[in-house]
This record gives sequence, C-alpha cells and structure tokens, in this order.
Amino acid sequence: MRAYVGLGSNLGDREGTIRRAVELLGEQPGIEIVAVSTLRDTDPVGYEDQPRFLNGAVALEVDLSARALLDELLEIERELGRDRSRETRWGPRTIDLDLLLYGEETVDEPGLTVPHPRLAERQFVLEPLSELDPDLTLPDGRAVRDLVAPALE
Repeated sequence: MRAYVGLGSNLGDREGTIRRAVELLGEQPGIEIVAVSTLRDTDPVGYEDQPRFLNGAVALEVDLSARALLDELLEIERELGRDRSRETRWGPRTIDLDLLLYGEETVDEPGLTVPHPRLAERQFVLEPLSELDPDLTLPDGRAVRDLVAPALE
C-alpha cells in the first residue's frame, strides 16, 4: 500500500530531526521509503507566535494497516522528543509526523482520520505531495495538483 506522511519541525535542528525521523521510518519492518520531498521553510498555521517550520512529505510502501502505521509514527515522534500531552494545539514541536494518505482508503476512527482532515487546506502539505507524485489524487477524486495551483498564481 502506498502511504504519504507529512513531515514537520520547528524546534531545535529542524532538518536533522526530520532526516532522523525518515531514517527511523525506513528501519521499521513493513515500511519502505519510496521518496522524500524537498523540505520547505514555512510560516506556522493556527498558532502563529512560534518559530517557522520546516515541512515536507515522504512516500512509503507499507505492509501495515493505517492504524499500525500511525502507531509507528507516534512512537518515532516520542523517540525524537515529542510529548503530545504537554503541547499547545498547533504549537511548537520537535517533530510532527502526520499520516496524510493511505492508498485510496478513507478511514474515520477514534484518533485516526485519513485523508488527513486539513490536507486540502495546507499548501505546506500539498506542495510536497505534488512533488512526490504529480498525478496523485485524493480518495474523493480531486487532483492534488489542482489544489496546489491557486497558491502558485
């Protein structure tokens, strides 16, 4: 199954932490790194009084369920120093790993929504996804490139 994960960091060595998260992902059984997007320096969204983010995305080939993949992402976040229980919503973080897409599947379970609920609103996610796969479509049929285009005009 092809899955896409959003990468973000705005504390400490942003690039180093993101690169380490990708390495850790690739070390997990059932996860193969297919491609990593360019990282982008972006403004914070939601809670704006914080440092700028470095954002990107990674394409994975996985032999895990969406829930098992999410569990791996959360474990890697913890390993890299993130404590979600102590954070401000949309606030500063050492690492953020978001399950954006899981094949063509739509998942709506407690603690897991795929596609990511704010995916179509976030240029810092759409741009790297479009870079990884210019023909990528969301489960509802919308082309990611069509969602990116308005920001490029």
